[in-house]
Amino acid sequence: MVLAAFVAVGERRAQSDNVVLSPSKDNTLYQDDFGETSNGQGQHFFVGRTGGLTPPIRRGLISFDIAGNIPAGSIIEHVTLTLHMSRSFTGAEIEIDLRQVLTGWGEGASVAQGNEGAGAPAAPGDATWLHTFYDTDFWARQGGDFADTLSASAAVSEVGFYSFNSTFNPGLLSDVQQWLDSPETNNGWGVFAADEFLPISAKRFDSRENANPGFQPSLSVDYQTSCQQTIWNGYIKGRGEQ
Repeated sequence: MVLAAFVAVGERRAQSDNVVLSPSKDNTLYQDDFGETSNGQGQHFFVGRTGGLTPPIRRGLISFDIAGNIPAGSIIEHVTLTLHMSRSFTGAEIEIDLRQVLTGWGEGASVAQGNEGAGAPAAPGDATWLHTFYDTDFWARQGGDFADTLSASAAVSEVGFYSFNSTFNPGLLSDVQQWLDSPETNNGWGVFAADEFLPISAKRFDSRENANPGFQPSLSVDYQTSCQQTIWNGYIKGRGEQ
């Protein structure tokens, strides 16, 4: 009966909490045969295809420190990733997809000028189209190593805020739970245009370095922790001391 009482108390003391995280890093992969372009410290990252005769592709990278901000053993209940899109060539609606990045990557000191769409010379440690960390470590595939399984998608058109919500994208929930339980697998998400061959589809999103804090990316995570194990351990210790 005493044991049952302690278990019941533990169950009653299970609690939900919320944390809103800023990215630990973000960057852009600019299609470049030489892998010499990046934007590690820029105020924006880019997704989609630009204009021109041979329009290059842009892919965003974004990562959050899950295990450093949520107690181990927690159950992830709900996830919302919010991004601010601040520039679009046409305002046409396109689908933006998220996929897990499968390899670690870097954010160096590169800073693009102007609207940042052309990128900047890559700095040591930057992710580029060819490199995970410029200029010593490489992706297995040019343009990055990403999961085949889609984690989330959202329609993006005009300038404004857009959210990827685990209610409609359960892959977000499983990703964040995985990264909490196995932090070594957390390489963040790649941010793609679903149709990378669509011309002039590029969208500019504001990065963690953006001068307006209200426009920076955020990840809201609802999770549940339980005090049950702590109470049980206390009970066993108390019994041992008698």
